[in-house]
Amino acid sequence: MAVTFPEGFFWGGATAANQFEGAWDVDGRGPSVDDHFTGGSYERPREITIDIRPDLLYPNHDGIDFYHRYAEDITLFAGMGFTMFRMSISWSRIFPNGDDAEPNEAGLAFYDRVFDECRKHGIEPLVTLSHYEMPYALVEKYNGWEGRELIDLFVKYCATVFERYKDKVTYWLTFNEINCGATDMGNLFETSMIRGFEGPASEAKTTAQQRFQALHHQFVASGRVVRLAHEKYPQFKMGNMDCFILSYPATCDPKDILLNQANMREMNWYCSDVQVRGAYPSYARRYWREHGVELAISDGDLDDIAAGKVDFYTFSYYMSNIVGTHDVEQTSGNMTFGGVNPYLESTEWGWQIDPDGLRYALNEIYDRYQIPLMVVENGMGARDEVVVEDGEKRVHDDYRIEYLKKRVRAMGEAVDDGVDLIGYTWWGPIDLVSAGTGEMRKRYGFIYVDKHDDGTGTYERIRKDSFFAYQKIMKSNGAEGLE
Repeated sequence: MAVTFPEGFFWGGATAANQFEGAWDVDGRGPSVDDHFTGGSYERPREITIDIRPDLLYPNHDGIDFYHRYAEDITLFAGMGFTMFRMSISWSRIFPNGDDAEPNEAGLAFYDRVFDECRKHGIEPLVTLSHYEMPYALVEKYNGWEGRELIDLFVKYCATVFERYKDKVTYWLTFNEINCGATDMGNLFETSMIRGFEGPASEAKTTAQQRFQALHHQFVASGRVVRLAHEKYPQFKMGNMDCFILSYPATCDPKDILLNQANMREMNWYCSDVQVRGAYPSYARRYWREHGVELAISDGDLDDIAAGKVDFYTFSYYMSNIVGTHDVEQTSGNMTFGGVNPYLESTEWGWQIDPDGLRYALNEIYDRYQIPLMVVENGMGARDEVVVEDGEKRVHDDYRIEYLKKRVRAMGEAVDDGVDLIGYTWWGPIDLVSAGTGEMRKRYGFIYVDKHDDGTGTYERIRKDSFFAYQKIMKSNGAEGLE
């Protein structure tokens, strides 16, 4: 059966400022949370330091130097066939301390140049306002999103960039993978309640009360920002962004079914129910009670949430897991939640490979919300080898091409199922620093970057075989390249 996608479907790739821009202290930018994270690996967690130590390597400081190479990279994206580029704005590049009286003009000017370059090539920017980073000064002052003060500061930041880029950006996302804030690992990046903490990232702990109060503050902030956009900039399209951590019941035991239902609500539906439907879901009260959560809800908060319903739903999809009441072998690796599915293979980093799960997820999400969907992160981290053939440097990554084709086929099936899917942006179209491990060896890109885990490298860009495979898919709107 042929795979078809709607006319005007957005094809492209997704990145995050903190993982690829570099230039961490250039042109007035202040330190972000991620600038305090050292490199790690599959076996060794990243470390968090309060002070930046000269004897340690902080891979986000340099990223892949997109800050100085943006024109080259966007030209490569255009050559691949991008019609959409998902990127984020670094909050600390605009407000170095998060609460500065005036924005940093050099930071604003940088994104002007980036958006102009995208427009020159006919690429639509999809901009995440907060992608796993905040000015570190807000951690020191308010313990990240635990502090209600961040609501007004975030709204001020968003209002600043909305007004600046109102003629250059149409599609916006508020918080990246907001639902990860419900977990300790996700808190490191998403809500950043790490004031005073130093040590292995895996040892940073928070309470359920802290996590869900922080999420409440983000819901209010997102609601106010979406309402601002709808009232002042009617041309804007505002979306949420969830990490869709699909789980299946381990068996047909009804207890497993109920446990998986509860898991899906906690991990996947709680945050998007709020942001899409504009209210806390019916099951939230019991969850709060059973986990000792008593939200401090100020007057007007629920009105802000109700007025801030998003226009479209976006999500990342990397893996699936199983959940059960019986003995279930747990998956290994960072950012994984749940048990091993014996029917699936896994990547070297313990992420289970499940293309059919993407079709299933799309159907479940669309049935629930009935608004347009985008898959804005999906990809496969793997080690790549550069070889020289006929005097040219090449990377043969058939494994990535096969992974890509299966996901595109799954999305095509979902479209045929009736899902209103409007875009797909592969995670890391160019190699960048891994959020979870801080590695470069865990490569996602269609474009190889000569940078390594010890910080060395020339930053040379090399098109992999997958570059040309994705190019064929995009330029034919999915009609070719899947054989």
